[in-house]
Amino acid sequence: MMNRIGEIYLFKDWTLFEKVWLAVFTAVNLYLFFTWDDTMLGLISSISGMLCVVLVAKGKISNYYFGIIQTAAYAYISYTYQLYGEAMLNGLFYLPIQFIGIYLWRKNQTSESVKGEDVAVKRMNAKAWITFIVLTLAASFIYAILLTKIGGKQVHVDSFAVVLSIGAQILMLKCYAEQWVVWIAVNMLSIVLWGTALKTGGNDYTVLVMWTAFLFNSVYGYMNWLKMAREQKAPGVRAA
Repeated sequence: MMNRIGEIYLFKDWTLFEKVWLAVFTAVNLYLFFTWDDTMLGLISSISGMLCVVLVAKGKISNYYFGIIQTAAYAYISYTYQLYGEAMLNGLFYLPIQFIGIYLWRKNQTSESVKGEDVAVKRMNAKAWITFIVLTLAASFIYAILLTKIGGKQVHVDSFAVVLSIGAQILMLKCYAEQWVVWIAVNMLSIVLWGTALKTGGNDYTVLVMWTAFLFNSVYGYMNWLKMAREQKAPGVRAA
């Protein structure tokens, strides 16, 4: 009975698209796991990651609980492929930031529920975008130099993906809808990064599927957060 209640709570307010999206990519992951003799850790990272991102797209605080599992597993996998930028990003930044995210999102909850959403959505202006782009390019250049010195692979793509990921995560913590534009770029870079890495050896294909699923979810998440922002500005709903 308790399991049934937990299942109902987890999938409360999920749309048909969200359920189909999760079911399809989970099925693909399971197929690859058994067909290509993929690693169990890769499967755990991929499925927990997919649950995490779809819950972010819905504005649900519970995304961070799955994020804790995903970041820990993904950090170890990245380290084994010598993708040190990804490993450090997830182990040293993403993992502890999940706990901070739980705290900040609880502080930023809406007073009225908008179709079950939990947080008030904010928007970025032109000045904020210019600052973000300049800082991202500068930090990517510096981080690429560091990754080169420690023997990393694909350092330029790795560095840019890492810096963009940090920026997107900060925007996410502050509940900006524009985080999703950055996540789309991060997911595209990560698909290139892992596609190239797997060509040199390894069988964590579920990780590549995970990033592909993330890309689809990022587009959906951006559309959903823009909708949330409009609804929260409607009469009777508190604006961000």
